Amino acid sequence: MKLHKNQQKLLLLLQKHIAEPLSMEELAEEMDISSKSVVHHHIKQLEKKGYLIRNTTNPHYYQIKNPEEKVVYLPMYGMAKCGPEGTILDGTPTRIVPVDPGMVQFPIKKGFMVEAKGSSMEDLIHAKDWLIVEQSNTPKVNDIVVCVNNEETMVKRFCTEGDSIILISDNRKFIPIIADKGSFKVEGIVRSVIKRGIGEA
Repeated sequence: MKLHKNQQKLLLLLQKHIAEPLSMEELAEEMDISSKSVVHHHIKQLEKKGYLIRNTTNPHYYQIKNPEEKVVYLPMYGMAKCGPEGTILDGTPTRIVPVDPGMVQFPIKKGFMVEAKGSSMEDLIHAKDWLIVEQSNTPKVNDIVVCVNNEETMVKRFCTEGDSIILISDNRKFIPIIADKGSFKVEGIVRSVIKRGIGEA
């Protein structure tokens, strides 16, 4: 779909600063436009035309999807720190990662990534693997989830026993964890694993 010249310029700016997004004021200044509302209009047009997908949890961050290119961009979040609302998704992405759209079999706007740490989910998931995650708080039993429990972010299998939520590690050296219902939160369901540690000890 054809883009207005200002939309082309805006898209290039957004892509250039995707790791550290500019404010509306800064975008207007870079484009030599006096009104923030004009910038907002062009952003909405980029969304409508399929070039831009804004993060539903934190609209300041976005994904660029060129309909003519076979690549999508997902935000990567650190697992060690939660944002202001107690979720990793309202914090600042550590990087923006281009991935093959074939690896994202759900709405792109719900996608994010995390880098695995530790050995609790071996042999399926190893430290430094990249996980493609679908944002959701309604997992099914035995789904692998990215979750927060007692302010600790982790990757576990979601299981239940009566009224309790049990977080299971694939590595049986780790004992199951009974989730604290007052603090437990599912961030999303792991849908794909990108292996990055092959050959490491």
